[in-house]
Amino acid sequence: MRQRSNAFLLAGMVAVALASCGTPEPPRPEGVTIGLVTSLPIYWPESDDPADLLAQSGNLPWPRTLIERHYALVPLDTLAPDDGLGQVDALVLAQPRPLSPVENVALDSWVRDGGHVLVFADPMLTGESRFHIGDRRRPQDVILLSPILARWGLDLQFDDSQPDEVRMIRDADQGSLPVRLAGRLVSRRDGGAGAVSCRTAGEAVIARCRVGAGTVTVIADAALLETAEDGAQADREAAFGRLVDDLARAATGQVGENTGRRLVKADSDAVVGARDGTGGHD
Repeated sequence: MRQRSNAFLLAGMVAVALASCGTPEPPRPEGVTIGLVTSLPIYWPESDDPADLLAQSGNLPWPRTLIERHYALVPLDTLAPDDGLGQVDALVLAQPRPLSPVENVALDSWVRDGGHVLVFADPMLTGESRFHIGDRRRPQDVILLSPILARWGLDLQFDDSQPDEVRMIRDADQGSLPVRLAGRLVSRRDGGAGAVSCRTAGEAVIARCRVGAGTVTVIADAALLETAEDGAQADREAAFGRLVDDLARAATGQVGENTGRRLVKADSDAVVGARDGTGGHD
């Protein structure tokens, strides 16, 4: 009887140990070039003098340092096919300035042809800036991406009655993410243009879409890219790193069951169609 009890105890310990291991992290792809379009000070820090930027080259913003640790990062001034999108494997749009009609068409075509993009679209930016409102160097306070989001079957909504405080949202794929005055992504009744399917997560702050042959992940907030003052900086960097790694995996074809995460799966059953206006929710 004692031997049998010991056997049950050992089996239980093994089961607990295996459960604690979780899903192994998929390998990080190599040789991926990521484009960056942003109005935020995440490639260069804010400065009044260009000479100061060169002097601060050893103290670069942490999002840039994190991406460049594993990938080639190319800042883009335009999304024109020849000058911008044609030289990258994946794209990060972090609170960009309004896109021109030509850029909207180019970006949409690039994604539908197999491009992969991570978008931070904050309807009420909370990060501090040294530049006054009206200064062209100031980050984009209110995101203006409605035309391209509509093409992808999404509307960005904002509840101005929410408290102005940092809170955590839970995403089954990425864990906890900090947000502050976040937006909410909802499926459009017209379903967007062409082959589009989306699902939302994290209280609808996050939307993951398959658009044609490409993928789009939209986060309706940019607080993750700020520097934390509450000792949570390591968590922010880890969360952003996971998002960038998943973007790189998508760009190299590492999507589906073998990735260990559900960024956007290649099979149609993993996403609920935004095209029919129903939307999808975790």
